[in-house]
Amino acid sequence: MTANHGIEFDGSRFWVIHRRTKYGPFDYEWSADFCGVEMLYQGTKFGEYCSADEVFADLKPFGLPMSVVSVTSIVIGCVLFGILRGLTESERRSLVQLRLTELGFARFLTNS
Repeated sequence: MTANHGIEFDGSRFWVIHRRTKYGPFDYEWSADFCGVEMLYQGTKFGEYCSADEVFADLKPFGLPMSVVSVTSIVIGCVLFGILRGLTESERRSLVQLRLTELGFARFLTNS
């Protein structure tokens, strides 16, 4: 039985569960020149991080529920921040938990 809300991780990929529906995988990969990071939804690029001043993300074409977009933005932001700052996986997950709780999405922490 699928939980009502949650986040499932598998390596760099993650899925967001909202109202018992699983959305994903969300993932990232380094750009070909290693100067940026591309954000992916089901293998399709939806955003890119080039620098703190150059970030673009747009999940609107996928028609996802707003809660899924919000949670995905928080999670991918924390993951990228952690990777670029050299945080351990445990530190990145703690950051995700902290930010989701601070921003009112603690219900998604049931599976993560």
